[in-house]
Formats: sequence, C-alpha cells, structure tokens
Amino acid sequence: MTRIDLHCHSTASDGTLTPAELVRAGAAAGLDVMAITDHDTTGGWAEAAAARPEGMRLVRGAELSCRWHGPRWPIALHLLAYLFDPAEPRLAADLGRLRDDREHRAEQIVDLLRADGVPITWAEVHDYAAGGSVGRPHIAQALIRAGLVRTTDEAFHSGWLGGRYFVPKSDLDVFEGVRAVLGAGGVPVFAHPRATRRGPVVPDRLIEELADAGLFGLEVDHEDHSPAERAEIRALAGRLGLVVTGSSDFHGTHKTVELGAFGTQPAAYEKIVAAASGVPVLG
Repeated sequence: MTRIDLHCHSTASDGTLTPAELVRAGAAAGLDVMAITDHDTTGGWAEAAAARPEGMRLVRGAELSCRWHGPRWPIALHLLAYLFDPAEPRLAADLGRLRDDREHRAEQIVDLLRADGVPITWAEVHDYAAGGSVGRPHIAQALIRAGLVRTTDEAFHSGWLGGRYFVPKSDLDVFEGVRAVLGAGGVPVFAHPRATRRGPVVPDRLIEELADAGLFGLEVDHEDHSPAERAEIRALAGRLGLVVTGSSDFHGTHKTVELGAFGTQPAAYEKIVAAASGVPVLG
C-alpha cells in the first residue's frame, strides 16, 4: 500500500531535522510520498530535493500562517499550500512578510523573557533556527537548555510562551491566502481545522465560504483531532466535495508523533497533483 504523508517540517522552520535528514527519515519510515511544508517558507525545498531518496516522491509546499477575522474575535488557522510556484510575486511577497514578522515576534519574546531575568539570548535562539525561519519552538529549545522547562509542550503552556510571554503575530487573511495559493498554481488545504485542543476553531460556515473561494481540501486525520472531530470534519468535507487528507505534522523531537502516523489516500493525493500547475512532484 502506498504510504503518503503530506505535512512535515524541517529546520527551515521549526522542525529538528534538516531538509535532507527529513527526506531520508521519510524513506526510512517507509513513505512513498512526503511533503515538506515548513511554516511560511520554501527555504528547505532545494536541500530536500537534492537529498530525495530514489523512489520517493517529494511534494513541495508550505504551511501558511493565516487568520479569520470573525464577528467576535480573530481566529488563527493554518493553510497547507502544495505545489505552488515560489516565484509568483504575490505569494512570494506574502511569504516574505510572514517570515519577517515571525522573526520580529521571536525577538520581542526573547526581550520579554530577558527583562524578567530568564537566561537566554537572541543569538542562541537564532542559532537553533539554523538559518531557517525563527519561531517559538526555537525559544522553547533555549528554555529547555536553561532548565526552566522539560519539553516544548511545557514551554507553550500559559506560564511561558502560551501566556505571560505570548506575543501576537500578523497573519495573512485566510481568503487572501487561498487566492494567493491558487494564483501561484498551488493547491490549498485547511490544516487541522477542528483541533479544539489548540484553541478556538472556525465555524463550518467559514469552511463553506472557503470552499466557494477555492479551498481544495481538509486535513482530517491528524493527531490533534479526536475521533469525533475527525468524523465531523470528514462528513463536512463530503458535503462540500473537498478532498480529505491525513498527515503526521511531523516536527522531529519537538513533537512525539512519528512520520507516517497519519496518511493520505492515494486517490486524494492524485487529485491534489492533478489540480496543481505551479511546480511538479519530484520523483
């Protein structure tokens, strides 16, 4: 059976494996198809492509930081963008702005921590990013090194990066995100749309509006979805004619989930490939 994992992160954003290590780990895990989907960057594409093991198909993508400005309060959400042209000016500009904002936000968080006497430095956090897009997981690594927390999950709790030292970031309007991905020949899929354990989730009516705007699929099978949440979002995808995907959302040691823990059916993968006109699958 073909094993497909369409949501994986490397050190180009907040994973712990380099892009080359990531694709080799995917092959070792028995994956036939894997996607590199770092946050707001295509910075790992070239290295992953160069290191792609023989026989593995590589889907190049990104995970866009988006926001829905709802009637009560804004809700953050993530949009998986597959096989888009990274040189398309509009999306390239959006990605650049999002990366710049992530770095500025991380600097602000480090400043807040240092003001309270936390023994970490920006240079250390920047080094953990290894040239990739700096994010809160890299600050979590510094907190772990300082002995203040034991795990990344603990660092994200309310006493640290999820509360006292939380700094909001500027995200892309989700409808603009869908339009930008489509304009670059890519395929947009809503990442973990019903993950209530992460915080507030958007209503079904928004997903219906996004489907009308060109959203192609919903990531259903994900570690942050309960069985009931998976059933709900799978049924919604069926009603709206959206493709259903599943994936690990692998981050290396930042998370306990393993590559291939959740997968996408070959028929859904083939629909994504057929809908894309930006860049081809490699392999």
